[in-house]
Amino acid sequence: MTLPLPRARAEVAPGAVHVPDWLAPARQREILDAAREWSRPPAGMRQTVLSGGRKMSIRTVCLGWYWSPYRYTRVSHDGTPVKALPAWLAELGRDAVAVAYGAPKLAAAYEPDIAVVNYYDHAARLGMHQDKEEISPAPVVSLSIGDTCVFRLGGTENRNRPWAEVLLESGDLFVFGGRSRLAFHGVPRTLPGTAPGHLDLSGRVNITLRMSGLS
Repeated sequence: MTLPLPRARAEVAPGAVHVPDWLAPARQREILDAAREWSRPPAGMRQTVLSGGRKMSIRTVCLGWYWSPYRYTRVSHDGTPVKALPAWLAELGRDAVAVAYGAPKLAAAYEPDIAVVNYYDHAARLGMHQDKEEISPAPVVSLSIGDTCVFRLGGTENRNRPWAEVLLESGDLFVFGGRSRLAFHGVPRTLPGTAPGHLDLSGRVNITLRMSGLS
């Protein structure tokens, strides 16, 4: 039997670090089970409607703060309070920053109060954009579960080339901060059927943790 080659940790751009296979299979399953609970009403998963009336192809549920283009509120789309961000998820974010940067002080100060949980079916994609509604310059932590995706990371000035493309597989960690904190990024496609069988998942779940800097 031919075993897959190990994938190497990489700094894709200054401050943008990819750590493959960071989440163990059992941990992936725990997070997926939690995401399924968060997705239930009230304040459950929805397709965000952008200005102009266009719906995003991904479906989203928020914890801590609700993202409504292009601001954060404490009230969800259905008028109910946003679900709380659990302490164990914030702790996972601190562990992620420590692993990505090898900086214990930076990790200890990382107190994410927002989780944006996105679900991609096989037709979903996410255009190039910046995560810039937050006041805090703290890093964004991204966790991937399910189908592999093509993650595109560009520069901070515009959506245009040059950009780097990285395959994010189930269990991968991607952290972007520092000079890459406001980098344009997106997901042009996912690879159907690549999710690990033990997850019983068709599609991709992505969780991004952020510090808002809001009161």
